[in-house]
This record gives sequence, structure tokens and C-alpha cells, in this order.
Amino acid sequence: MIRLEGQRLLVSGPLTISTVATLKGEGAALVAEADRVVDLSAAGPVDSAALALLLSWTRAANGVGRKLSIVAAPPALLSLAALYDVDAILPLAH
Repeated sequence: MIRLEGQRLLVSGPLTISTVATLKGEGAALVAEADRVVDLSAAGPVDSAALALLLSWTRAANGVGRKLSIVAAPPALLSLAALYDVDAILPLAH
């Protein structure tokens, strides 16, 4: 689920192959509207589909000149991003 609070997108629940398809379009539209912070503090569990989702949102934001940052990424997501060597292209706040 995605909840918008100001410029922050609060993403909650699992980010897995069975859930990300329902979030992709809504999130892409929201990140294209304004600069956003994606807050993953309530997300989990995650799998590699979460990376695909975040990469698609990053492309959507970049495509219209918006800034995007991702905060509170779960450790499993950070590990996957490093494993797939996409941690440098995702706007992960440390």
C-alpha cells in the first residue's frame, strides 16, 4: 500500500513478486508529480521484485526531472541491491 503524506510516499506491506504489480503505476504517477521521498520503514518482506519496482519509480521520476530518494530501506533490500549491483543507481539515502 502507498500513502502520500506531504512529499513522502509511505510504502507498507510486502514488496514481492505477488504485490509490486499493483503498486507500480500508482507510485510512478506520484513520483512524476513532484520531488518525493519513498519511505520503506513499514515495508517487508521484500524480494528482487522490490528492486524492479524502485528502479521503475526512479526512471519515472528522472524522466520528468523530479528528485527521488529512498529512505529506511530494509536490510534485505539493501543486500539485494548490492548483490545485483544496482545500489549505486538507486537513490538510497544512508
